[in-house]
Parts: sequence; C-alpha cells; structure tokens
Amino acid sequence: MGTPSLSPWAVLVLALVLVGLWAPCVLSRQPNFIVILADDVGWGDLGANWPETTETPQLDQLAAEGTRFVDFHSAASTCSPSRASLLTGRLGVRNGVTHNFAIASLGGLPLNETTLAEVLREAGYSTGAIGKWHLGHHGRHHPNSRGFDYYFGIPYSHDMGCTDTPGYNLPPCPPCPQHGTAARVARKDCYTEVALPLFENVTIIQQPVELGSLAARYAEEAARFIQRASDSGRPFFLYLALAHMHVPLTPPRPPAPGRGIYGASLGEMDALVGRIKEVADSLGKGSTLLWFAGDNGPWAQKCELAGRLGPFVGAWQRQRGGSSAKQTTWEGGHRVPALVYWPGRVPARRTSHALLSVLDIFPTLVALAGAALPPDRRFDGLDVSPVLFGWSDVGHKVLLHPNSGAAGKVGEIEALRLAQYKAFYTTGGAMACDGSTGPAERHQPPLIFNLDRDLQEQEPLDVASREYQAVLPAISRAYAQALQDIAADNVSVADYSQDPAAIPCCNVQHVGCRCHGATLDPHVEKRTPRLCL
Repeated sequence: MGTPSLSPWAVLVLALVLVGLWAPCVLSRQPNFIVILADDVGWGDLGANWPETTETPQLDQLAAEGTRFVDFHSAASTCSPSRASLLTGRLGVRNGVTHNFAIASLGGLPLNETTLAEVLREAGYSTGAIGKWHLGHHGRHHPNSRGFDYYFGIPYSHDMGCTDTPGYNLPPCPPCPQHGTAARVARKDCYTEVALPLFENVTIIQQPVELGSLAARYAEEAARFIQRASDSGRPFFLYLALAHMHVPLTPPRPPAPGRGIYGASLGEMDALVGRIKEVADSLGKGSTLLWFAGDNGPWAQKCELAGRLGPFVGAWQRQRGGSSAKQTTWEGGHRVPALVYWPGRVPARRTSHALLSVLDIFPTLVALAGAALPPDRRFDGLDVSPVLFGWSDVGHKVLLHPNSGAAGKVGEIEALRLAQYKAFYTTGGAMACDGSTGPAERHQPPLIFNLDRDLQEQEPLDVASREYQAVLPAISRAYAQALQDIAADNVSVADYSQDPAAIPCCNVQHVGCRCHGATLDPHVEKRTPRLCL
C-alpha cells in the first residue's frame, strides 16, 4: 500500500506549522547576553535548590521566571581553568589552562585560543567584562586584548592582594601596611606586600581596592555598560564575574542574628543579581538572555565561610578525610547552581535534569547570535539551545572532570560521568575544614557510583556486581575515546612563568603600590621591577 501524497496546500500548511514550532530559534534581532558567574558558590546556596537556604529571594524569583538546571557542572573545580573553559568552550587539557595564574604571571589564556567575546564582537556585539578575570593580566592577556571592549574589575581573585579593610577570611589576613617603616609579618595564604588593584580598562583606578563598596560598583558599572550598549543600538554581551562567594567576605553591614557572615554576603550577591535582572528587563523583556552559574563548588577549608553543598557531600571521601568540594572531582566540587532567564523564549517554572556544563555557554551563545564556531579545533561544549527552549532534556552523554589541584596531575581527566554513572580514577588530596587532605589514591579499576541512587557518593558499586561489570566496558571506552580525541586536537599550552615585573603596581614609590590611578598599556611588555617591597 503506497503512502498517500499531500496536496500543495497541505504541504504549505505543514511548512507553516513547522516554522511556527521552530520560531523561538528564528530571532528577529540578535539577543543580548548576560553571563553572571558566581565564585565558590555551592549548589545548596540557591534557595530554589535547597530549602534550608533563605538568603536568595532574587535568585529564587529568577528560577521561577526561568529554567533551573539541577545537573549543571563547572568545567573545572578551581578559578582560572573554569573561566578559561567558559570563554573557550574547551577543557583545560585543550586550551592549556590547567591551574590558576599568579599575580606575577607573564602568561594567561593562550593567545591562539579564541574567546567568546572575540566571536561575538566580530558578530557585531558590544562586549564587556566586569569583575574577576584571572586569565592573565600582563601584556596581551589583559581582557581588553581578548575581545572585551570594556573591562572593570580585579585581574585575579580578591584574596591575592592586601586591602585596608581585609574582611573575613580563614586564616584572617592583616591590612596593607600604611607606611614604609610598618612591620610586615608574613602570614600563610596572605598577600601582605602588594595591594589589590582595581582596573578600568588598562588603568588602575584604585590600589588597594575598597572591598566594602565593590559589589555596588560592579552593579553600577554593569548598568552603565548595558545602557551604553543599548543607546548604541548594538546587541551586547556582558560577562559579570562576581567576587561573591570567594573569601574574603565583606558583608555590607553586620550580619543579623542567625544569618552569619556567609549568609549576609550571600544576600548581598542575591541583591546584586536582582539589580542586574531589573536593568535587563528595563530594555524590554525578551531582548536579553541572562545565564547565572557558578565557577566551582565551595572552598571547604574555609569552614563557616564556605557555602552549602546540598546533598552532594562526597561521603566516601569524607569518611577517609579531606575535602569533597572545590579542587576535587566529587560532585560538590563541580556541580553548581545554574539558571537561565529569557522571557518568552526560555520556559518559566521549569526544572531541567539535562547533564549540562559551563562549557556549553560558548557554543550556545554563538549559535543564538547567528555566528560560527572558530575552525581548526574541537569543542567540549554543546549548543544546548533545544534544552533552553524546553524542546529537549538531553545534554551530554559523557562529561569529563579534570583534576583541579587535588591528587594527581593538574588538568588530567581524573573522573568521568556517563549517564547516571560516575567513575573516579584518582581521589584525595584536597584540604577540608579540619585540615585533613585524605590519602591520594589511584583507582584501577575505577570507583563507580550510581548517582541516581547515591547523590551523596557514599557507596561505590561492588566491583564483582553485575551492575559494575555491565557498565565498566562503556565507561572504559568513553574514557579512552576522550583521551584519543584530546590527543588528536589542536591543543594549546599556557605560559605559567612568573616575573615580579608583571605584578600590577601603579606607584613603585609607595608602600604596597598605593595610588589613585595610573595608566598601564597592556601591549607594552614591561621588564623593569614595579613591585614595592
């Protein structure tokens, strides 16, 4: 029996229906993009994720008006590698950024890597970065040389320099010395000699930074950038990399009883995000996609100044000592809160269980902008716009997790996710609140957990069990194929060399490099010492 043919009129009607179904992807104009990246935030720091959290009404409202992603992961469990992956769509083993850059680093994200800002600027976007950079600040590694028309922020983590108001940290750090004769006491994990700089483009406008007003300044500069871009008639891409919730914490006022320092700081971050949403909505709802995510999990060794893991406690590791959060490949290290808000495009009040990653931001925004991915390289991220629009809930089949400062070689793939299964090849080596690090252990065959039954990662599958034997070949194949794919790729190598001349210092004559502003040209490679000691 033959297939009945359709009349020309029926074909036309069917075509119109299909066009209507795909209409959300046919954009009348290029959308604006705001990516907000929180620092050291826990999956459980979002009230919509974890009912015990009450300090995030603005983020919870964002979740109610958009889509919440509960199986969303950072690409690494520490600062520089995670940010490099967001801006390139590639893991550190491909883009070269495997661990953090220092204040004296000469290098940064390799120059042959193409950033999301460069692609979008070429597509007609105004591009701005506000907040923490941490991908190299010397020479051509400065954000203004990596695709961003405008930059306002701190070139690395805000604990990597002294300030006059140090805030809350463990261990506590002293303020900057005020005079050249001031006593300087070396403190472990504290930067006591050079003040923390605040940049506007290539100018240091404050050194040391006033941390107490930083959140308000970020909000103000973000609003100004959005308004300037709107006035120009061009679409914009704003990358807002918050100081929250990294230590030192500097809540705007003394914490209310029961909230604590962390809770007060979390509330400040929440208000900042709410302000950015308000500014975006003022341009007309539906014109701007806002994507909120975390760069990695909480820094466990900071104890009460670290965030909430939710259920992802890495119980197997905790039983043996050491952290199961930041720096590790346990879920608490890389499963982060994530929300996407885009009225009229992204469904409201939806929870997605798709396996997604910070890596997906690059290819997804490039696709939505109507641009093309850079050639001659492979990407770990996916265009997940069908998931954003609610047409699908399928993300990655396989997701790789690199070592980010725990046991093993930095940047190496030490864990792998395949569907609901998580395989570990190396564990241990990250410090917990009690000072323990846990033994560094290599697992061959790997530890395998079924996350559908064991979100706490408490009990690995018995190696002799039928389930373990059934899933191990698929995991082994996926792991081998991933390593082969990386080996065959155009892989970059970052320069991690250091020179005191690379330390941002606007006045070498003043103790701690104090100043009120001086221009630094990022294209000039300075080799004379600018470090005040």
